[in-house]
Amino acid sequence: MEEKDKQIQTLLNTLPPITLEQMSGVKLMNRTDTKYVTTKSRLIQLLQIAKDEYYVQTIGSTNVCPYRTTYFDTDLHSMYMQHHNKHARRTKVRVRTYLADNDRTYLEVKNKTNHGRTKKKRIEIASLDAAQHTEGAEELVKHKTGFSFNSMHMVVQNEFDRITLVNKAKTERLTIDFNIRFHNIETGNKASSDQLVIFELKRDGNVYSPICSLLRDLHVHVMGFSKCCIGMVWTDPNLKSNNFKMKVRKLAKLNAEEHERDNNSSKAS
Repeated sequence: MEEKDKQIQTLLNTLPPITLEQMSGVKLMNRTDTKYVTTKSRLIQLLQIAKDEYYVQTIGSTNVCPYRTTYFDTDLHSMYMQHHNKHARRTKVRVRTYLADNDRTYLEVKNKTNHGRTKKKRIEIASLDAAQHTEGAEELVKHKTGFSFNSMHMVVQNEFDRITLVNKAKTERLTIDFNIRFHNIETGNKASSDQLVIFELKRDGNVYSPICSLLRDLHVHVMGFSKCCIGMVWTDPNLKSNNFKMKVRKLAKLNAEEHERDNNSSKAS
């Protein structure tokens, strides 16, 4: 575990825990989602100043939970191209495994609407290998995407660590993903997010959010980050990616600046 990860863990241990059962009461029926991209250093700063405002989701004694997600697509990468071509309506099909929760696994279909809302439907399955053979899986995917699940194949997989914070008023959740490792199943190539951290704020409409002002103070800005699409771009040089090139450059710049700060700090000490 690198030094920053140790600092993150130490700070999380100062937050009061909230269980999955207690989190089930955070309904967020009129939900809005906003993503931010920053670095581990900024995450450490945020945890230092936000610790009195939030609970941390804890499973057993674990508050940094490992996830594995595998994305499926057609031979023409139809769903990737929906996102690349900036379609307002787009879909993703994935299998997510909660590694800290006895490898509980779900087949999930995410639909983004014309109004920017994300709707998710999922069914529990026995394992990734069982996904396309599970009763109801073909019907779910066909109904939600228009594509046959049995005609899809695995394209990219990621593993990452996730922190979930809940504000004291229980009107929002903040997921924090880092240490993302990508494996492209088609090319065999691998990549990692290195020092990058992805925040996703999920809140009940436009209610006051303590985290928004804190992020502004830390100069952390709104930026979309699709783990599926970025993972595919980073690991498949032959994939059409013109519309992601600016995003990829911004991510590389952010990551490089973090390394430069680390190097300067090491020299100073």
